[in-house]
Amino acid sequence: MTDDGTALLTIGALARATGLTVRTIRYWSDEGALPPVARSEGGYRLYDAASVARLELIRTLRELGLGLADVRRVLAGEATVAQVAAAHVVALDARIRSLKVTRAVLSTVAQRGSGAEEMTLMNKLARLSAAERRRILEEFVDEIFHGLDTADPLIRERMRHTAADLPEEPTPEQVDAWLELAELLQDPGFRAEMRGVAESNAADRGPDAPAGASLRFSRRLVRLGAEARERGLAPDSPEAGRMLDDLLGQADPAAVLDRLRAHATHRIARYRELLAVVKGAGPGVARREEFAWVAAALEARAGG
Repeated sequence: MTDDGTALLTIGALARATGLTVRTIRYWSDEGALPPVARSEGGYRLYDAASVARLELIRTLRELGLGLADVRRVLAGEATVAQVAAAHVVALDARIRSLKVTRAVLSTVAQRGSGAEEMTLMNKLARLSAAERRRILEEFVDEIFHGLDTADPLIRERMRHTAADLPEEPTPEQVDAWLELAELLQDPGFRAEMRGVAESNAADRGPDAPAGASLRFSRRLVRLGAEARERGLAPDSPEAGRMLDDLLGQADPAAVLDRLRAHATHRIARYRELLAVVKGAGPGVARREEFAWVAAALEARAGG
């Protein structure tokens, strides 16, 4: 209340009534969000009871992160609180996604002990658009299968259409996985390794081999390893040998073992793990344990 006994409040009284600082109230007033209702004889700004309610609304909107421009629009009746809130949610979602990417990059930098150059590269990779991420994957697949017309076409198509994009709201683990995957896809050594796998696949396929035969055989190997491990069978047990014979038919166990070792290297398994994490499936789909059991069983069978 002013000294002349009116119900109007000075900035100091308004600050005491609301718990806000005089400096904050003056700033909001200067920005047009809280215009004074009158001025004292000395030129000081005066406010009324409605100003207190208006000030509380301003404080709430500001605490929720709205800028003063949006606050003024609400106070002027140019937009409703609901409309501004909906727009702000969209902006916040974009900001949250950006912060998650930033956190993942910084986390990876801290774990690796990266320098400035590697940190810059990781930041660029993490912020690639969906189209740019797709281009990296397609270039990788095109290079691996270039000129290999006899390679299994289903494998080529599955790799080209693998979902290597980050989800709308990626977890830090998914962003970390994408960073590692992007580096792996562009690594010349890994590309050469995958090219060798594609070449062996093309050399193994007969002219009449149906599309997807290689994938179906790999799945059968995985199922065999999973079943055997679940039953607690040792890879060199007679039962394991009989299971392999049923699966392989006339195929040479030593030749199948050579192919399996070429197709199940650490980096190829890591590639499958990273794709699975990016897609939200978890790293277990690489089936390292199942392939290891099958390799041990094939080794025992070939040696026997």
